[in-house]
Amino acid sequence: MHIFEREINGHRYRIAAQSVWDPVLGRSDARQTVLGPAAPPPVADLGATRTVGRRAVGDVGALVWVAEQLDIVALIDQACAGAGSKTGPSIGELTLAVAIQRACAPGSKRDLAEFLDSSVARVSCLPSKTFSGQAFHRAAVRVSDLQLEQVQLAIAKAAVARFELSANVLAFDTTNFDTHIATTTAGELARRGHAKSKRGDLRVVGLGLLASETGHVPLLYRTYAGNGSDQGVLAACLKGLGELHDALDAGEGRKTPAQRTLVRDGGFWSPQLELDLDVAGYYSLISLPLGHGAAEKALEMAAGRGAMKRLGGKLGDVRAARMRTKVGELDRTLVVVESEELLKGQKRGIAAALRKARTQLRKLEQLAPSGRVSRTELERRTRKALARENLSRFVVWHIGGAEKAPTLSWHVDAQLRRQLETTRLGRRVLCTDRHIWSTGRIVHAFRGQWNVEELFRRAKKGGLVPWGPSFQRADSSLRLHTFATVLGLTLVSLAKIALGTKASALSMMRNLSEIEATLVRTTTGGRGRRPTVMLAPDLTAEQKDAVVTFELGRWFPTLLSCMASRAAAA
Repeated sequence: MHIFEREINGHRYRIAAQSVWDPVLGRSDARQTVLGPAAPPPVADLGATRTVGRRAVGDVGALVWVAEQLDIVALIDQACAGAGSKTGPSIGELTLAVAIQRACAPGSKRDLAEFLDSSVARVSCLPSKTFSGQAFHRAAVRVSDLQLEQVQLAIAKAAVARFELSANVLAFDTTNFDTHIATTTAGELARRGHAKSKRGDLRVVGLGLLASETGHVPLLYRTYAGNGSDQGVLAACLKGLGELHDALDAGEGRKTPAQRTLVRDGGFWSPQLELDLDVAGYYSLISLPLGHGAAEKALEMAAGRGAMKRLGGKLGDVRAARMRTKVGELDRTLVVVESEELLKGQKRGIAAALRKARTQLRKLEQLAPSGRVSRTELERRTRKALARENLSRFVVWHIGGAEKAPTLSWHVDAQLRRQLETTRLGRRVLCTDRHIWSTGRIVHAFRGQWNVEELFRRAKKGGLVPWGPSFQRADSSLRLHTFATVLGLTLVSLAKIALGTKASALSMMRNLSEIEATLVRTTTGGRGRRPTVMLAPDLTAEQKDAVVTFELGRWFPTLLSCMASRAAAA
């Protein structure tokens, strides 16, 4: 967006101009809007002033800057030609506005125009009232899944090229979000499935996400039905993964294809998926389920004396053991890695589960002699009480007596519990075809799975860029809403990279949100309407860096003059 000054009727004004390409008409559309007067504010009577409001500058301005670096609006408009309104905002402008709203002030689409009016930085030169929920839903109907996938690839390519992201190791995971869509409402996406929130009464929408090794930047995602399986989602992404591989190579300017590795957890294990990923050009790194035969073999090896060895460097507090073996028909390297943090968490979980199980077993122990429960039912309820947190591995129990007069005896075997803690708890079994990688590199790459989990935390209720509350009902609106949410996550991650801060993304956005203009209305003593003046806030050192990095002075020049005058005074 280009900003300049122009004189109109003897007064100077600051003008914002933009050019949006219309793929249908085959020409660009020029737009302009007045940002405000460019002349210095009049001399005012400070005793007759009052604050009338505030407008955002920092958070919205930073995300708009990132979007301009990637040319987000043009990428979306080119891929989704004809989806936007002929007279209102394009599909790219609508989606970008919703993405920034979710990152800065999450709310419904009906509040979108009010949100845009509350910011000095502009997403578009069009009037804010043209950005409505109706316009969003009408545009969503015209957008196909294929078009959204093309946009994802284009944005990933641009992000890798502009911000020099490391994309050699990519982490994949899935989650789902609760909706409040009625059972009778038609739709294929919102389904009852295994909800992460543990609520079985709500229909959920699934999200599969692929993130870069550095920066928590989403590169590819899939919206899927809430009752879909993890393996099915990843299998549906295979074509997109192949295209992403080529797009990332182009973004990095590679002459030869890169050797990329896909990291995922044990829920995605499938021998066929391993072969399909190899065909798509990816190496594999996965955490095997501990119940898998190969994992049991690796854990038995790691339990031997001296098998677990400490790694060097930044992983000096980590112990691991390594072996190469066949996993089914596949040649794989297995690494058993020990995590103190995981061990402590599992111990806490076992202690809590054991307290509940003790209470249930004591009740069953007293109930059995009464004859009110059969031996078959007693056995079923006992197994259910010990089904969680590996309790069945160290709680020894025995049911005797007749079918109508059973008896129950049980005790906690301390030796079996210690054996479980020393050979199984706190350990993961990593499986990879990266045979030439060092053990430390394999462990470090798997820890990149945290990148996706962090993005999910940001997208959950109460997070930085929450997916909900969602007021969409149609599948098309849910898909575009999810795309806007993922785009918001992308903009925040890239803003953090551009700023180079070590603070969390939440802390960074709070810091940026404090860069705002205070609207002051004052009396000048002259005729006419009382003028409104925007005052700049006091800035910290981090905020001054943000003003320079994200070029916030173009929206609010007083920030720059304020910084310069205070620097001179100091």
